Amino acid sequence: MPTTSRKRPRSYDPARTRAAVLAQFGHVREGVRGLTPEQLARPTRLGDWTVRELVAHIGMALTAVHRALDRPAPPERTVLVTEWPSATAGRSAAIAGFTRRLAAGHPDLDAYLTGIDESLRDLLDTHPGGRLLGTNAGALPLDDYLVTRAVELVVHTDDLNAAVPGLDVPLDRQALATATRLLADALALKAPGGATEVRVPPYAVVQCVEGPRHTRGTPPNVVETGPLTWLRLATGRLTWADAVKEAKVSASGERADLGGLLPILG
Repeated sequence: MPTTSRKRPRSYDPARTRAAVLAQFGHVREGVRGLTPEQLARPTRLGDWTVRELVAHIGMALTAVHRALDRPAPPERTVLVTEWPSATAGRSAAIAGFTRRLAAGHPDLDAYLTGIDESLRDLLDTHPGGRLLGTNAGALPLDDYLVTRAVELVVHTDDLNAAVPGLDVPLDRQALATATRLLADALALKAPGGATEVRVPPYAVVQCVEGPRHTRGTPPNVVETGPLTWLRLATGRLTWADAVKEAKVSASGERADLGGLLPILG
């Protein structure tokens, strides 16, 4: 795979990533188990999806591992994990159709999610982390693909909590850290440079945007926000203008406006 001029991507501990994915999925299963038919029929912030369809999609995000492992391993890696967010663009229509069919075909969501959990654990025990997977974004190792699954789980857990008042499905700390870091790194890849420092404490700090690079002290352009606000900005759940207006993000400096670079993941 060509690697010229590419910054070496952040490394993620495979064992911690696997544990985080399984833990976050466990939180979702517990939260969904008690939902009433009325709650499952509630709308979400994802177009015309209901909560039932959102839950089906969360399951689908993990069975993507199953489907990839069912196919022959690609000959070589073709994508870095930091490229995954941009590489998934343009597939929303196909994903929506698949999601609706899944929701209709699995009336018992608890059984559906339990089956996924059990089979995923078996697959992760069987296959090495370096096994290459052919995914919709390109070919990458299983360990890296699990990083993207952590992002999916955290983002959609937040969608669930927004759709069902009082549900409050917990966010696994490691899963949240992983999602925050990957989407911050994806921003740095999208807008390379060192003029602006983006801080998402306590999980990530990246430099991005072309312009003068600072070498010491406080940089001239700084953006700071919390992990959940960052995830909502990076995925289009929250606009930059609204985040600034609502004081959910602080931005100082002439190159601190990230509105034109967001969202990162559609």
